[in-house]
Amino acid sequence: MILELNVKLHYKLPAPMDLLLQIEAADLVDQRVRSTEIWTSDVAHFSRVAADDGIGERIWIRAEGDFSCTYTAEIAIDRPVLDISKLNQTPFHFLPGETIRYLMPSRFCPSDQFHDFVNAEFGDFTGGARIAAMRDWIESTFSYVPGSSHAQTTALDTLVQRQGVCRDFAHVLVTLARASSIPARFVSVYAPDVTPQDFHAVVEVYLEGSWHLIDPTGMAEADTMARIGVGADASSVAFLAGFGSMELVNQSVSVTRQA
Repeated sequence: MILELNVKLHYKLPAPMDLLLQIEAADLVDQRVRSTEIWTSDVAHFSRVAADDGIGERIWIRAEGDFSCTYTAEIAIDRPVLDISKLNQTPFHFLPGETIRYLMPSRFCPSDQFHDFVNAEFGDFTGGARIAAMRDWIESTFSYVPGSSHAQTTALDTLVQRQGVCRDFAHVLVTLARASSIPARFVSVYAPDVTPQDFHAVVEVYLEGSWHLIDPTGMAEADTMARIGVGADASSVAFLAGFGSMELVNQSVSVTRQA
């Protein structure tokens, strides 16, 4: 599958400030970047730095006044859709070192508070079958309601409210997976079937020796997603972090299948 990406950002910066941008799809074995272009308005500084786990890059920018950015790309996705319920949990002693931090609680995913809950609700399942049961439970129990959460909403808040957006759904699944001793990380992606179109948040879980994409909103399949970046939770994978005050003027994300 070939995805065509078109992203436009426009912000007003009342004073000179630093921005950390992460909007480019990563070039990986299962998603190849066929073409890409990124353009910004005049900036005082532009440099690239590695992103978490070596997946994608971040861009440091120093700007002021009107800041605009346009990103276009063509991405070839070559990734099978697996039945997650058939995958086995990787024993702790076989987990690679880089997965261990994804067993731990993080700012928006307080998994240490959910051990009793996952055992009570999903104790009949193990490994991928438990992940599938949790995904189905989130999709069927939670309502997708834009504007119902904010930047400080945690997985615990979402569990109580039973509503949120993709970021919140992903935080809940990450939290439940970690509480089940399965490494899970937050993933920002592009996907063509997301409504409304925007940067999308999903989850990767580590089963049978590799990472597997899963979307608790049910809007995107693994073979339609282009990863942007990964992290412990949303705080690690913001598409734009501003170290100062800024005002959104306009933002658009378009993800289409190539005809």
